[in-house]
Formats: sequence, C-alpha cells, structure tokens
Amino acid sequence: MVRAYLFLAVFIPLTFLFAASALVCTLLDASGRSYAFHARLWARVALAMAGVGVTVRGTEHLPLGPVIFMSNHQSNFDILALLAAMPRRIYWIAKKELFDIPVFGPSMRRGGYIPLDRSDGRKALKNMDNAAGIIREGKSVVMFPEGTRSRDLNLLPFKRGGFLLALKAGVPVVPVTINGSGRINPAGRIRLYRGDITITLHPPLAPAADRLKAEAGTLLMEQVHGVISSALEH
Repeated sequence: MVRAYLFLAVFIPLTFLFAASALVCTLLDASGRSYAFHARLWARVALAMAGVGVTVRGTEHLPLGPVIFMSNHQSNFDILALLAAMPRRIYWIAKKELFDIPVFGPSMRRGGYIPLDRSDGRKALKNMDNAAGIIREGKSVVMFPEGTRSRDLNLLPFKRGGFLLALKAGVPVVPVTINGSGRINPAGRIRLYRGDITITLHPPLAPAADRLKAEAGTLLMEQVHGVISSALEH
C-alpha cells in the first residue's frame, strides 16, 4: 500500500503537469501530433515509475482506416498501457465528468477526446452522432464496453452504446484483450505491484450487413464479448 501512495504522490501532479503542457501545445499545433506525443510520454513515464512493462500482440490484424477498439477493463493501468503501446494514434470516448476536471478536462477536449453524457438520453444520442462523425473523419477511438472495471478479472456484460456507435460510424470493431493490469492494480483497492501487461489485438469485426440495425448491434456485441473472453487469462 505504501508503494501505491508513493506512486500517486508523484503521478497526480505529473498528470496535471503533462495535461497543462499538452494544452499549451495544442494552441501551437492543431494537428494533434504534439498532444499525442504528450499522452504517450505521460503513459510511458508512469509505467516506468510503477515498474510495469507492456507487450502488444496482433498488430498485423489492424486494418487501414479508422476503427473502434473495444477493450476489457481491469484497472486504471489499462489506459496507460494502451496510450503507451498502441501502434496508432488513439482517441478516447470518456464520461463527461472527466472533462469537468480543471486543466485535465480542457486538455482532453483540446486533444480531440470525446465526452459522453450518460445522464440524459437525448444528450447521449447527440454525443453518439457527433462521435460517429468524428470517427468517419479518420479518428480511431477506444472504448471499454463493460462501462466499469472488473474486480475479479472476468468479463462483465457489455453496454450497447459502443456497438450502436459502430453501426452509426460504419467502421469495424477491433476487440482488444488486456491481461495483467488487474493484478498490477486491482480494481477498488489501493495496491500496486510490479508486473507485465499484455495487449492482444484481434482481427476486426464488422456489423452484419444483412441484419436489422438492432439485431446487427446485438450480434456484434456478442461476437466481441466472445473474442475478448477467449484470450483472457485467470
């Protein structure tokens, strides 16, 4: 526990320092490259501080063009691992509350990350339409379809929103299985252990073109759930 508190004592101010620096850089570089560099460097520094290594498998499966990465969610270190090691620039769809945090929130907005308001159905639908348009323009995004972290490393039931987004955007879904992060930083506990995280990228899946929209979304959700589960280690 002491190790976790020491890590947080450095990680939290470091996060705001990187967020502030990235925010300033977006005023000079509208391409997003500078922001992506800051995000990747922040994640790699944090992982090095924690003594965590990351390995990515299956990069040969990545198709050209934008995709939606759908990943299981075991701990907060999932975000660091994906930012540090993914082979292409990624953007996040995250709950709106995170964008209200001083410095950190404005930095995320300037970085092109997409807020999702779950408190209001109409706003959520509008957010989904906006997100679909952004993805069609060429941005690959990451989502955690479980909606929260799994406490026992098993895959939780998925929420439908991400799969409706895939239908709206018309892009493939790349299932992602993360192993190891739940042992490094167990969900709901202030614990931190050294170790390794493995990210497995699976072949892309596309909604069935011969199905009704709701049916296609359900089928895609079941397929992604099965693929991610197949590579989970317990």
